[in-house]
Amino acid sequence: MSRLVRVPKLAESNLAIAGLEDVLGGAQGQMHGPPIADNYLERIAKYVPGEVLAFFIFLNVILEQAQKTGGKGAVMAGVPVTTVAQGALLVGLVLTPLFVWYVREEGDAWLTNAFVSTLAFPFWAYALGAVAFADYWDGNLAAILLATFTVVSGLISPRLRRPKKKQEAAAPARVRTERPHLDLVDPSPA
Repeated sequence: MSRLVRVPKLAESNLAIAGLEDVLGGAQGQMHGPPIADNYLERIAKYVPGEVLAFFIFLNVILEQAQKTGGKGAVMAGVPVTTVAQGALLVGLVLTPLFVWYVREEGDAWLTNAFVSTLAFPFWAYALGAVAFADYWDGNLAAILLATFTVVSGLISPRLRRPKKKQEAAAPARVRTERPHLDLVDPSPA
């Protein structure tokens, strides 16, 4: 199982049965059946930017502690904690697509994953009580926003890849052979 949502691909089936090539229409080794792809729940799980959120939680706990000890006017190295928190939120937003790009593998729909995961990051940050949102945070709203985004994100699925034009041109054309029609009755009038 991939870390990222996979691009759907058709299942391969080998129909090479000795002596039945004509009956099966020469379909040996062709792609058949429904596409193989991540299901709704797998997509929901894979769109969560977990590693970046773990890094963000670490930073947020430090910022939260600094804000608790210093009050509303708390500063870190002369910079207000809320400004540092907003910077950490921005860093998380930038790191999310970079991380998705870094962990991608062949067949991953990493662009779709990067897009949805980057959109998900602020919802998760808000739900986790990010210091950057301290003045606007509401636990009930956070739960509603996160649940709504999570349900909708699972509906986003990458498209099935189409063969490139070069591959289509290089693929041999399927030749259809017709069997001669055998008349058992003489059609000419006697």
